[in-house]
Amino acid sequence: MTEHVVPHFHNEAGLVQIEIGAREFMCTGAKPPFDHPHVFLDMGEDDEIICPYCSTLYKHNAALDPHSSQPPECALVEDAA
Repeated sequence: MTEHVVPHFHNEAGLVQIEIGAREFMCTGAKPPFDHPHVFLDMGEDDEIICPYCSTLYKHNAALDPHSSQPPECALVEDAA
């Protein structure tokens, strides 16, 4: 498995909010091929941000690794070809 340089997260399950360990990341909405345009989001100094495409609320959790999420299955990891 390979990781994205910029963490990618998805909301395939349609959750209201997802906790993530990164402040700068990409939201894909759902998993490909049902994803929305991959949008770069930057929380800056804030602790939360809403994706303008899918309205997922992302909350920063400093206890998580930047490529991790709660629930864990919302972190998008690419399979090696």
